[in-house]
Amino acid sequence: MCVQYLTTVNTDWVKTHFDLDLPISPAQDVFPTYPGPIILTSHNTGRTAIGLARFGLLPSWAKEETFGRKTYNARVETVAEKPSYKSAWVKRHYALALADAFYEPNYESGKAVRTGIKQANGEPMAIASIWDTWTEPASGELIVSFSMLTINADGHPLMKRFHKPEDEKRTVIPLKPELFKDWLNAKPEIAQEILNLQSMTELVIPS
Repeated sequence: MCVQYLTTVNTDWVKTHFDLDLPISPAQDVFPTYPGPIILTSHNTGRTAIGLARFGLLPSWAKEETFGRKTYNARVETVAEKPSYKSAWVKRHYALALADAFYEPNYESGKAVRTGIKQANGEPMAIASIWDTWTEPASGELIVSFSMLTINADGHPLMKRFHKPEDEKRTVIPLKPELFKDWLNAKPEIAQEILNLQSMTELVIPS
């Protein structure tokens, strides 16, 4: 599961792929409850937008901001059923989280080694995510948050190397560019079909 990632600072790449201006993030290192940039599409207007959202989806019934420390990743197999994610999934709140790298623990040495993972071509990644938004009644603050989706990584040559030996191997899903628009505009049944290992870009551990 991805608990930390680096937001992209590549404004040209964002402009080229989405014709949007990358907002400035308070910090490039993002942990749960920290803000990071996401891309989303309004299904009412068809307009694609970019903005900062908290890492770790906060459903409207969550009492504390720290709830996001438990919801930063959502399993594709159960996202349509879990109370924290069900509403966002049904509403087709599909997003792309923009990252230059993400981190996973590697135990091949016998100890947990924090390991950075990047796209093989050196470009930023757009990681399949879900988002939701609501207004905090007391303050009137608009809350926007997201979770990165994960799938089983047993069949992935790189991502199957991470996490404890006894734990299930999981991976986030950095999508190939040709799938960006399909993902953002997908209906739930098509969204499930998109989220697989074959849809992922090639990943490497930078030397």
